[in-house]
Amino acid sequence: MKNLVITFIILNFSVFGQFNPGAKQISLSNSDVALSNDVFAVFNNISGLAQLNWREVGIYYSPAPFGLSELANGYLAYLEPTSLGVLSFGAMTYGFELYRESGFLIGYSNKIFNKFFYGISFNLHSVNIKNYGNDLAIYVNIGSLVYLTKDLRFGFFIENLNRASFSEEKEQIPTLIHSGLSYDILKELSINISLEKDIRYKPSFQFGVDYDIIDNLSIRTGFSNNPSNYSAGIGINYSIFNLDYASSFHNDLGLTHQFGLIINFGSILSRKTAIRNYLGEYD
Repeated sequence: MKNLVITFIILNFSVFGQFNPGAKQISLSNSDVALSNDVFAVFNNISGLAQLNWREVGIYYSPAPFGLSELANGYLAYLEPTSLGVLSFGAMTYGFELYRESGFLIGYSNKIFNKFFYGISFNLHSVNIKNYGNDLAIYVNIGSLVYLTKDLRFGFFIENLNRASFSEEKEQIPTLIHSGLSYDILKELSINISLEKDIRYKPSFQFGVDYDIIDNLSIRTGFSNNPSNYSAGIGINYSIFNLDYASSFHNDLGLTHQFGLIINFGSILSRKTAIRNYLGEYD
């Protein structure tokens, strides 16, 4: 029965490992396309990395999505600011011995006048199915982020711009279009809304709230539809370490736990304050 459930999930969520990582991002139901303010933006909206002027490395792990260890997935992300822009790298693994996905990406991000941010990444993605062989695909992601006011941001991101796929089958790797807004109601409180559109299906609405209770503690929650999903999480920030936890609930498949650790080799200020200082837009 367990193998039947795993097979059902793989068949009905093509290239399941494509779901974007980051415990903070998932706790916001991936509504953060216009926030994108940590190293996992390399997977979610790479343009946002140009908001950061310090080195970061992040590790994300989900040990048993929907209670199935065979669906475990892990991600590694790294960014390096330079005088010519931000270079970034990412890697991922998903699955088990019968079905395995692996990926690697390299990206570049930059900014114009501390208002407009843009980025591009090149992704190498492989899939291996036991007794059936393996295949490789290369695809491109692009993104942008613009500050409409000092508190309001708009983000846009396309995954798999070139519509790459595995073998001769079309759309094994989905092409997704994300767009949304992020608004700082207070310096400590932001709301995020976005639309995610798989070119094959109806769009999904996503909403999330990120609240810094104190400098060292954040709480987050969100929801999305199509399919319905609810999420929540916390972030603990101490010195250069950011530890995040998220839980998400799918109406049909149940609860999933995610964990993330980010080490930033820069400011020990809260992330939002550090970004505001860097961009020079705030008192």
